[in-house]
Amino acid sequence: MSTRATSIWGWGYADKFPDIEARRALAEQVSPLLGGPNLEPREPAASPRLPPPRVAPPESLAELCSAEDSDRAAHTYGKGYGDLVRGFHGDFSPAPDFVARPHNEDDVRAVMEWCADNRVALIPFGGGTSVVRGVEAAIGEGFHGAVSLDMRRMDRVVEVDPLSRAARIQAGATGPVLEARLAPHGLTLRHFPQSFEFSTLGGWIATRAGGHFATLYTHIDDLVQSTRMLTPRGLHETRRLPASGAGPAPDRLVLGSEGTLGVITEAWVRVQARPLFRANASVLFPDFATGVRAVRELSQSGLHPSNCRLLDERESFLNGVTGDGSSVLVLAFESADHPPRAKMERALAITASHGGECREGARYRSDEPGTRARPGGAAESWRSAFIEAPYLQNVMVSLGVIADTFETACTWDRFDALHGAILESVRGALERICGGGLVSCRFTHVYPDGPAPYYTFLGPARPGGEWEQWMALKHAASDAVSAHGGTITHHHAVGRLHRPWYDRERPEPFALALRAVKQALDPHGILNPGVLVGP
Repeated sequence: MSTRATSIWGWGYADKFPDIEARRALAEQVSPLLGGPNLEPREPAASPRLPPPRVAPPESLAELCSAEDSDRAAHTYGKGYGDLVRGFHGDFSPAPDFVARPHNEDDVRAVMEWCADNRVALIPFGGGTSVVRGVEAAIGEGFHGAVSLDMRRMDRVVEVDPLSRAARIQAGATGPVLEARLAPHGLTLRHFPQSFEFSTLGGWIATRAGGHFATLYTHIDDLVQSTRMLTPRGLHETRRLPASGAGPAPDRLVLGSEGTLGVITEAWVRVQARPLFRANASVLFPDFATGVRAVRELSQSGLHPSNCRLLDERESFLNGVTGDGSSVLVLAFESADHPPRAKMERALAITASHGGECREGARYRSDEPGTRARPGGAAESWRSAFIEAPYLQNVMVSLGVIADTFETACTWDRFDALHGAILESVRGALERICGGGLVSCRFTHVYPDGPAPYYTFLGPARPGGEWEQWMALKHAASDAVSAHGGTITHHHAVGRLHRPWYDRERPEPFALALRAVKQALDPHGILNPGVLVGP
């Protein structure tokens, strides 16, 4: 685990929060875009305000636990806008009473049993990168306290099966840790969500996280071979299989369970040889609608690009990719077996047939000895902006700007209506609630039957009213998504934030079954109360 200090209130490393002069310079650039008053940087609260602990760890668990204010504060929130703004102002009122850090399954079982015996909520915690209030101890009445179960000590790559290309990995392994431990075997999981540096394998599985591939292997679901989850009723371990037709899949009970049915302790995941050959290109379109048509054909071509992200003109501008009003498609292919030149050439032929221009030409790279990559390009500009975006949100909070995202997925036949309704609803809400602002869109993933559009919205906040304004904007966006056939989340999970729309989206018989499973596996209802089912 890194010893570099992470921010108590914001995303990532504390030393990456810019000084006031750098933030003031950014404010001068952002203010005209939002059409509001000039923005002025503010400083985060000097120290977190936490309630006193309601319960203390028993002596038998003392070695695993901490009730230090710094640990409790660091495990209070995820990293969504609503989390950041409360933390920025020093409000850590939902803090857990203490943090437990198990070394193994026996430790997990001991903490779980103590919580059940003492009516204390238990909230599994990976990297703490949830943006949907998934790790917050907003547990309602009926509990004597709450414990955050930090899994990051359980981070080993336990076993590698090179013949089947699979690896058994503990749930607390972060992205960099598991990749570093697979590298000596010449293998990789190739699952790179934006939270990669801090999030964990168990968190990815619990939230059905979306990763690196824009097509084909889009979710962690596609990479899971079997799972191991400890429940209050015992161990739920599935068999390692490439596929099975034996009834409802037991792994599907674990994927997306969000810590409500048990604690994921490890999984066998499908790994692959590390890519040796890569190709990337950026294609410019005169408008977003034209790019959408090109991406639809690409998604249905069977080429399966590893990256196929379409940015509208605002998204392109905000990320420093273009400033001429173009929409940009960031396109890439990769392979461990062969150069993907033929696939890239066919993809560029498809985009050209829709009026797309690849002005810089495709770039080809090989990691074989004696070869070198061609650097730069719009694709590299977007990649850098993508990695730094969560840090930029920290700055926006300090400037008094509501800055957040939401994502969905729908079928191609519904996209135009959905997209239009979202833009109309969110722009109207920004004008009504914030007095101005902007909305941008990009495709993060695409499928033969539909895209996964991802929206960013920015608006000036009213000091002291940020939470209420943000929630009103989220409601406007979520209502538009729900009313026009989209899913409330493509890869950010449900948590507490999306729960009302998730309840509308799922069939009622499924909701009844899920409640019954919760009752069967977690009879005391201690696991992450209020998420997915309950309270």
